[in-house]
Amino acid sequence: MKYHIVTYGCQMNLHESEKIAGILKEKGYLSSAPIEEADIIVFNTCCIRENAENHAFGNIGALKKLKREKKGLIVAVGGCLVQEEGKAKLLKEKFPFIDILFGTHNLDELGDLIERKRAQKKSVVSIKEARSATEDGANPVRTSYPNAWVNIMYGCNNFCSYCIVPYVRGRERSRRAIDILREVEALVAEGYREITLLGQNVDSYRGEDGTTFPALLDAVASVEGNFRLRFMTSHPKDFSEELVAVMKKHDKICKHLHMPVQSGSNRILRLMNRRYTREKYLEDLALLRREIPDCEVTTDLIVAFPTETEEEFQETLSLVKEADFSSAFTFIYSPRTGTRAAEMEGRIADEVAKDRITRLVALVNEKTREKSAKYVGKRIEILCEDRDEKKGMYLGRDEYGRMGYFKSERDRVGEFVTLKITEANGISLYGEEV
Repeated sequence: MKYHIVTYGCQMNLHESEKIAGILKEKGYLSSAPIEEADIIVFNTCCIRENAENHAFGNIGALKKLKREKKGLIVAVGGCLVQEEGKAKLLKEKFPFIDILFGTHNLDELGDLIERKRAQKKSVVSIKEARSATEDGANPVRTSYPNAWVNIMYGCNNFCSYCIVPYVRGRERSRRAIDILREVEALVAEGYREITLLGQNVDSYRGEDGTTFPALLDAVASVEGNFRLRFMTSHPKDFSEELVAVMKKHDKICKHLHMPVQSGSNRILRLMNRRYTREKYLEDLALLRREIPDCEVTTDLIVAFPTETEEEFQETLSLVKEADFSSAFTFIYSPRTGTRAAEMEGRIADEVAKDRITRLVALVNEKTREKSAKYVGKRIEILCEDRDEKKGMYLGRDEYGRMGYFKSERDRVGEFVTLKITEANGISLYGEEV
């Protein structure tokens, strides 16, 4: 029997899909396969943005014909979209051929849900509220070697006015520090070369024994072995000198911080319930760069939030210039039912929103190209992650997150490789092994 998993959204979802693969393996599904050959198809959905939700609905709907033709095919849908209020009912009404619906808080029960479905004709629905326990018991089938993701916490307490995460993933629950350390130690022993600690807001981590995130980061970075350490995502309201001190202390910790600012306007930040100001954000970046001068910062930016004026959008553009981001993920505001922002008046017209995102992307790309151009002629160390068959080149990122491409006569995946950069193209670098 074979499985196929369709994943939407962020690294958190990608890692959860690895856990789903582990559960399927334990149930006798031996390998991933093209969707037409699969005996079970699992959709791991995301509802953070409207596009991801629409893609999920479209792709699930496209299975109607295959489901009718292939006897015994199981279609399961899980993730944030299912956990969102009213969406499970909508999915079942719209796609009655779905066999299993499960939420974000009972992913570990998927194996049992499959057995229940095999034993009965009717569909199985299991959507639970968040639990206090944070260990899901899954043994993930990791697909990202030499990179590995490690959840340190789940949920979110911030309730940004535009964000659905606290409603679909629940309040913050932190894993025990000892369990995190054991997982990292095992991964390093298995040969993984880059570990990324994951959480909706890693800076809010609090272990059962009171361990803070800087203390946890310090402990993980002290694990013996040749590996890099990353973490995401950091909320600006929780930025601290302790975090900077730990980043500075350990060479294993990548000199790269992803810290979403979302807007350059203080009024918009208040409406977003972000709980920091433009000035505080820039002060924190100044502290970071005083202590770690070569640290690069990436961010997230939202345009066309309800009532955003042209002047306030210009404040975001000026922040991009002043903050000197290495790169940025840019989005048009997407209303999510159930959030406070969805009820706000002052929606921005589509043509205005598209114009603003176009101008923002142009500026971000310009700054990114400038950063990349400075690499030419320099030597960098990348962790080789994969091979691009179309380009006939290996690729990997440096500690700042820049992707580097190079040619090699032998497989270099999983190795640290030193390159001399000969060309820069947008966010991509091209070099020769030295």
